[in-house]
Amino acid sequence: MPRKSRNPKHPESRANPGSSHAGGGQLRIIAGEWRSRKLPVANVPGLRPTSDRVRETVFNWLAMITPGAKVLDVFSGTGALSMEALSRGASSAVLLEKSPIAARTLKSNLALLKTERAKVIETDSLSWLNQPAGTGFDLIFLDPPFRMNLLETACQLLESNGYLNENSRIYIEVEKELTPLPVPENWQLEKSKTAGQVSFSLWSRIKKQQ
Repeated sequence: MPRKSRNPKHPESRANPGSSHAGGGQLRIIAGEWRSRKLPVANVPGLRPTSDRVRETVFNWLAMITPGAKVLDVFSGTGALSMEALSRGASSAVLLEKSPIAARTLKSNLALLKTERAKVIETDSLSWLNQPAGTGFDLIFLDPPFRMNLLETACQLLESNGYLNENSRIYIEVEKELTPLPVPENWQLEKSKTAGQVSFSLWSRIKKQQ
């Protein structure tokens, strides 16, 4: 399920259209080092974590990929995906979040977990991606706001600016009516599923032919 607010001041944070969830509350880490740890969710309207059921499916897909992976969470929201990855052995994570309130909560939660393997950057995600990467990432989480047409640009910037390694995996979570997904031609679909109004999928990157 989606996990971000549709607050117009911070359009990169989103919620499921029609959701009555009022922000705040808690997220639960499912497995790994921090199994069953509960963390607060920022009190931003509509902010909520990807559901346990979806996360469990996603990380079953990623079981052989997550340990040791360098993670980039492009539209972080609650950080449920990147924190789950860190709990399951990811080596590092960069979390991008535009909402100051959500970003502060992400930093606070990482401090509660006593980890130095993650960095929160309060920024407009597309502006941040629109610059050459200093390093490539192994695992990318792309869970953009619904119906704001951010996915295609984010994918293009990831591909063209050096954020992806040769064998990167990209997880995408979008409204289920968005089809086909506007991904680069050298991204190959590995897994896909729907849950309620959400479609989620895993893609692998194939190196472009010179």
